[in-house]
Amino acid sequence: MKRSASSTFRRAWPNVTAVILFIGFVFPVYWMFATALKPTGDIISENPVWFPTDITFEHFRTAFGADNFWTLVRNSVTVTVLAVVFSLVIGLAAAFALARMRFRGRRGFIIGFMLAQMAPWEVMVIAIYIVVRDASMLNSLVPLTLFYMVMILPFTLLTLRGFVAAVPRELEESAMVDGCTRMQAFRRVILPLLAPGLMSTSMFGFITAWNEFPMVLVLNKSPEAQTLPLWLSSFQTAFGDDWGATMAASSLFAIPILILFVFLQRRAVSGLTDGAVKG
Repeated sequence: MKRSASSTFRRAWPNVTAVILFIGFVFPVYWMFATALKPTGDIISENPVWFPTDITFEHFRTAFGADNFWTLVRNSVTVTVLAVVFSLVIGLAAAFALARMRFRGRRGFIIGFMLAQMAPWEVMVIAIYIVVRDASMLNSLVPLTLFYMVMILPFTLLTLRGFVAAVPRELEESAMVDGCTRMQAFRRVILPLLAPGLMSTSMFGFITAWNEFPMVLVLNKSPEAQTLPLWLSSFQTAFGDDWGATMAASSLFAIPILILFVFLQRRAVSGLTDGAVKG
């Protein structure tokens, strides 16, 4: 009997732990969406309303009606997509060189990118602001895009390097024997095999750039040049914060990330693990 109970406990505790962690991570998301659908009276009530019954979309109408909403959406999409695309192109080229070629300073180059990945970007805010100010590029999306690209490039390069290194050289060499140039062999043989790595790195880069707040706060003071993270902090009234509109805006802000994760999560998870252990 004791052995049976002990065996049952060993089998059950991982599942119980997984359920607890799942609830801990999912509950804030549920509470955000639930609060966005509650009337203001339920939100500020001393007794929490766990399951909204009197559903309203007034807070979403307030969020959609905010000043420059669609301009901020366009700005966020523009800088995020461009940063991800540029980092993928540059990171993939550099990852191929690091994985396939041997040159002096290669190890130091890799260590430098690892250090750049670990360094907090907030320590560079003042230096970046001075450079952008002296270049007369404040309130522009160009420096913001470049900063996001540089911010996600180390992770992109290091992850894709593992994927490129995992592709056997013989596949590339066979394609070149059959008449392909190195570029054609890369495009037709190696690139299709890198799809999980490209998806995982692009998802990480998208989330990082989409959520970034401090740099746009410092560089872009003009409302027309800001992005959605700053929009989330704008729902204030003479009586305090409008929590309903804030939660509705946060829900709208999170939807693209949730959609991206739902479509890419299977390939992204395998890409993150494979890229971390190979190469």
